[in-house]
Amino acid sequence: MALFGVSFPRREVTIRGEGIYLRPCQMRDYAEWASLREKSRAFLTPWEPVWPHDDLTRMAFRFRVKRHAEEAARDEAYSYFVFREEDHALVGGLSLGHVRRGVSQAATLGYWMGQPYAGQGIMTRAVRATIDYAFEFQGLHRIEAACLPTNEPSKRLLLRVGFTQEGYARSYLSINGQWRDHLLFAILEGDIPSHPQPQLPKAG
Repeated sequence: MALFGVSFPRREVTIRGEGIYLRPCQMRDYAEWASLREKSRAFLTPWEPVWPHDDLTRMAFRFRVKRHAEEAARDEAYSYFVFREEDHALVGGLSLGHVRRGVSQAATLGYWMGQPYAGQGIMTRAVRATIDYAFEFQGLHRIEAACLPTNEPSKRLLLRVGFTQEGYARSYLSINGQWRDHLLFAILEGDIPSHPQPQLPKAG
């Protein structure tokens, strides 16, 4: 049951799922993150906003780490890196953004996957773990997501984990330098009758 006054914890947590875990980014992740993003540039470009010219620099990453921590402290957004449990490889990223409290208790889901790890079901497991965490421990009632109509893998992922398509938004987001239409999805805390019991997040 969602509680209207609940806020996300002001501490770092590790969310654990099937063969994966998620945690906030840290400076020690820079080299692996920059390598994965560069390696996946062509794969990700059609689905993301235009990358700033300095996006993969250490300075930009330092700012990213600081901004994510500040957003979490203000209960505005929560960003995580996704790691494969067997070898602790960084495989992608996931966020719960635009957090709305009070009568909404809602957030917006976003994610990206490194090309070498795509198509292996890893992000599906990461999204499931995050949904369970958000509903069970954070008091959210609704999680929203959007994807391009042509992004078949993302559509299949959202439907697979229980999202429902609710609408179609024209010129919704600027993707790769162009305003693009998006399909709108959402999942409510009561949409999945029996969530797998998520593991209590651990500090650090």
